Amino acid sequence: MFMIVFHGSDVVVKKPILLMPKHTLDFGAGFYTTTNKKQAVNFANKVMLRNSSQTKAVSMYEIDFDKMERTLDVLKFDAPDGEWLDFIFANRQGIYKGKQYDVVLGAVADDTIYRVFGLYEAELLTREETLKRLKIRKLYNQVTFCTEKALSNLQYIGQLDIENEEGI
Repeated sequence: MFMIVFHGSDVVVKKPILLMPKHTLDFGAGFYTTTNKKQAVNFANKVMLRNSSQTKAVSMYEIDFDKMERTLDVLKFDAPDGEWLDFIFANRQGIYKGKQYDVVLGAVADDTIYRVFGLYEAELLTREETLKRLKIRKLYNQVTFCTEKALSNLQYIGQLDIENEEGI
């Protein structure tokens, strides 16, 4: 099964590379994409503002998802459950010491989710209360390519025409 993923930024990224992030991210270091166009466009807007740039771009890639699952070490979270919460919490704290995966797929912990995470981190919410609050949110997805081997599975196919996608 072939799948299209999108990467929002302030530049077109024809050849993805692994960069060390300036801060801790949900799934650790990697090249972050999504299957959701609207999410990619929103992220491109955020990056443009954050970098005081004049441009925004959404790069598109095709991946053979079945081949990727057969040939790479893939961690997939089907829902924002306890394992997902623990994995993201450890990555955001910079304390994840577990297995290095080639690709990680799962829900995005967006800006609203950060506040819930903050309450959890401050031990003001239990694990169960945190999960309950996360399940009522509409969570977007992310597909994170964490190794060079994983990146080699991405085939750049073009740039999304953002101006025609703004209303999605």
